[in-house]
Amino acid sequence: MFLRHAVPALLPAIAFAFPAHAQEEVAREPFRTRVTLGPQLIPSHPGSDKVSLRPFVDVTRARGKNEFEFEAPDESVGFPVLRTSGFSIGPALGFEGKRDADALGAPIHKVGFSVEAGAFVQTWIADSLRVRAEGRKGVTGHRAWTGSVSADYVARKGDDWLFSIGPRVTLSDTKYHRAYFGITSGDSAASGLLAHDPKGGVQAVGITAGYLHQLSPRWGIATYARYDRLTGDAAESPVARTLGSRDQFAGGIALSYTFGPRR
Repeated sequence: MFLRHAVPALLPAIAFAFPAHAQEEVAREPFRTRVTLGPQLIPSHPGSDKVSLRPFVDVTRARGKNEFEFEAPDESVGFPVLRTSGFSIGPALGFEGKRDADALGAPIHKVGFSVEAGAFVQTWIADSLRVRAEGRKGVTGHRAWTGSVSADYVARKGDDWLFSIGPRVTLSDTKYHRAYFGITSGDSAASGLLAHDPKGGVQAVGITAGYLHQLSPRWGIATYARYDRLTGDAAESPVARTLGSRDQFAGGIALSYTFGPRR
């Protein structure tokens, strides 16, 4: 009877003391930093049938012998600032290049360079399955809401290699759809294209696969490929059907270098 009551009473004290000691040990271990840099090709603008060359950049850190945390190759710039009940929450930052008449090949309204700021939430629903959602608001350029819901199956052998693959759903509001897929009456008169007034919703569905391989304790290689298919009002827009494409491709390859102590 004594043990039945005494042991549960002591557990909080034991649990409190042990993590504190463990955290102190971990805190003394130095960081490793992996910097990944290379080129990638992405659609020149939403609905385009052309691609543009952009930098493929990632920086991630791990303490001591811990594995580098998984990041999908196509997710927005961000990092967890809060971890609670199995969820991670943090800021998300995205970018979209400007679109003008030259890029379209038709006299249609331009959209300026867009910086998108927002947040993400993600959770692991199994040891190898991560689900993530993010929403971002354009603070320049299109000034609309966009975001995505994604899932990734992840297979890895520590930091030696990692493979991931999973579906993507891209969402955007009416303002975003009108910016990139709309044809105003003025656009129609200037270009001869039919006017198009799209509404917000699901913009595209797709899939992304990524692979990382450590070539040596310092050097590694990373690559990814992504395919999206425009849907709904975005797919029906003359921007995609006549001037561009409903099929959207992206991919990149990069070298990585790990700074800090070797594992």
